[in-house]
Amino acid sequence: MLARTVIDSPVGRLTLVAGDEGLVAVLWPDDDPARVPLPSSTERADHPVLVESARQLADYFVGRRESFTIALDFRGTLFQVAVWRALLDIPFGETRTYADVARRIGRPDAVRAVGAANGRNPISIIAPCHRVVGSGGALTGFAGGLAAKRVLLDLERRDQQLWRVMD
Repeated sequence: MLARTVIDSPVGRLTLVAGDEGLVAVLWPDDDPARVPLPSSTERADHPVLVESARQLADYFVGRRESFTIALDFRGTLFQVAVWRALLDIPFGETRTYADVARRIGRPDAVRAVGAANGRNPISIIAPCHRVVGSGGALTGFAGGLAAKRVLLDLERRDQQLWRVMD
């Protein structure tokens, strides 16, 4: 059985979901349940993975953490998991394009599929899908919304670069 809790953050109330193997999801306030389909879960704020995830996220949001050490339990296809694991290699404060991620996983022609997998990333922020941008550096689709993506990128950028938003 999965456990869940809700935490407050600068990008809204996030739902954390964990299982015995690690963190399963970080979900957005208005997340479509079809984006990250999960079995039922019970409210359990004392679950050790949830406690540690909440602590590390709080540190991240106040600028005390640039990487996470939480056990992750990705649940998806082999291709999706490859994309999500590649996100973990994008350094704090940097961005990559969908094409960069496609090349990273050895599938340079799968840019659109990488975009689709990125959009279904169940462990937002920790598996930093917000660090993936369009080919010209433009902010493109993000499950938490482009405003949240901008907040996360600005939090990580020392130069506070202005981001161009594409509709």
